[in-house]
Order: sequence, then C-alpha cells, then structure tokens
Amino acid sequence: MSGPDLRRAAAARALELVEPGMRLGLGTGSTAAAFVDLLAERVRGGLDILGVPTSEATRAQAEAGGIRLATLDEQPELDLTIDGADEVDPQLRLIKGGGAALLREKIVAFASRRMVVIADAAKRVTTLGAFPLPIEVNPFGLTATHRAVEAAVAGAGCRGAVRLRLRPDGGAIVTDGGHHILDAHLGAIPDPDALGAALWAVPGVVEHGLFLGIADAAILAAARDGTADITILGSLT
Repeated sequence: MSGPDLRRAAAARALELVEPGMRLGLGTGSTAAAFVDLLAERVRGGLDILGVPTSEATRAQAEAGGIRLATLDEQPELDLTIDGADEVDPQLRLIKGGGAALLREKIVAFASRRMVVIADAAKRVTTLGAFPLPIEVNPFGLTATHRAVEAAVAGAGCRGAVRLRLRPDGGAIVTDGGHHILDAHLGAIPDPDALGAALWAVPGVVEHGLFLGIADAAILAAARDGTADITILGSLT
C-alpha cells in the first residue's frame, strides 16, 4: 500500500470516533487532510458536527467540503482534535510543525478534551529528533533569536544545525500568524522536556513543535499483505 493509502486508513479509523454534535479540531498536513476529506463525505451524508481548523489551508479544504466551521474564540472548548504528526514516540510525545501550523495546532489541541494522532507507522520512533524540530519565531530580532535558540539547543544536550526554513524562491516561510520557522536538525533529542523548557525561555520563540503530554492516542497504519494494519498507542476512549 502507498503512503496515501495508509494515511487514509488511519483517517478512516479516526472517523469512527466522531459522533453527531461533536466540536472537532481539524489538523493540518497530508494525513489530517485525508481525515477532513472523509469527514466531509459524512457531513454531506447528514452528520452534524462543528469544526475548528488549525490553518487557513484546512479552513479552505473544510469549507469546500461543506463542513460547518467556527473559530476557537466562538467555540473555545472542543471534544476532540484529529491531527497528524511528523514523529510520535512510545510515550505519545510528538514532533509537529512540518506544515508550519504548529502554533495553531497546539492551541487547538490544548483546548480539546482529547487529541488523537493519525499517521502511517513510519512516523513511530523510539527517540524523537530524526525529523527536524520546527520552532516558530517572531520576525523581529530574528538573528538574535536564532543565536539564542542555538544556545538553548546546545544547553539542553542536543547537537545539530538550526536553519531558517525557506520557500523555494529563497524567502523565509511565513506562517498563518505572520511568524518564521527555525528547523533544528538534531538527529536525536535525549530529553524532550528539557529542550522544550529551554526553548520556552528564549524571547522571540512563539512556539515549538514538541507536543508533550497533549496527545491521548495515536492511530498508526502499516502495510501488511496488501492491507492496512492498524496499531493504537494510548487510549481512544
């Protein structure tokens, strides 16, 4: 099975958690997009839910699919958020932000009673850090913040380059919130909690892509004998 097939299989399993009347956080990225597509099919079939998107891209996709939407200000308490992840470890610690939506994703997840991650099984890791850690930063004083982030990373026992994420034309990526992204290429993060705390102490850091103690479960799809084999980490209830 291909990557899209596995993402759709994980999304389909997550869709089983959705009940009429739920207030749902809708994640960002290719796997979350598969979930939004399937959810839109159910909505067109009569399912009544309210969605809160985590990015403008997700908002556009959900609106096109006929999903009723609200902002988090209008609906500040959510029942469930379904989102993807770039990495997930056995403790359900995540790296997120490959789609540059980590700030809104974390705000929406934190406002939810439950967060369930959907991904193909290749995203499961023993130690976080092979995927570059996104760090969302304010554009003001970018060079100073960049240097401070490098020092914080080293102080937390990590090694690797911290690079500004660029568009194909060479300009800096700008998030929906008007910020930039620094990607920390660390290889491994021995103590995610220590690194998270160190990054939070840097003025100019708006958010980081370590989601610690937020996810309640992960639905992981792997290919086996031409079908998708689903593994659940954590509890779906």
